[in-house]
Amino acid sequence: MSVFEFDPPERFVAGTVGPPGQRTFFLQARAGRRLVSVSCEKEQLGILADRLLDILDERGGAAGGDAAAAAYSDDAPLDTPIEDEFRVTTLSLGWDPDRNVVLIEALRDAEPPADADPEDEDAIELPPLGVVRVTLPPAQARAFARRTRALISAGRPPCPFCGGPLDPTGHVCPRANGYRR
Repeated sequence: MSVFEFDPPERFVAGTVGPPGQRTFFLQARAGRRLVSVSCEKEQLGILADRLLDILDERGGAAGGDAAAAAYSDDAPLDTPIEDEFRVTTLSLGWDPDRNVVLIEALRDAEPPADADPEDEDAIELPPLGVVRVTLPPAQARAFARRTRALISAGRPPCPFCGGPLDPTGHVCPRANGYRR
């Protein structure tokens, strides 16, 4: 099992590689010369950012406000080289009341490949488990969530009729009876 712990990281950000519509989403943590990048789904990051802000808002004063988060503001691109350690299958989020910090875990669960034959258990090779654990002070967590929300909204604009993403060439809109928008 690969376990990467950052308590706290110097930098923890979400970022993308590729043009809108073909982007790959990453979480990246850095402490000193140690850099870990994991890929994940856009939806996972959106839910993580929203829930993270909910937790921080529930904690009120202990969760760091806007001024404190500004100190952690980070609009720089992902650090290079971007070497994907694993694809995240599960994200978990928690609050440590003793330390007043946010805990984030990005996991790769051991699942057999989709094309594996369930009858042949010996032939199924499970990938090793992977975990990235990050402990963030509230202000850094708030700055991370804001950057992540901005990153997600910077993608393709939504169709005003169906809400689906608009490609530069348009798309076949189900709400417009299949006409291109």
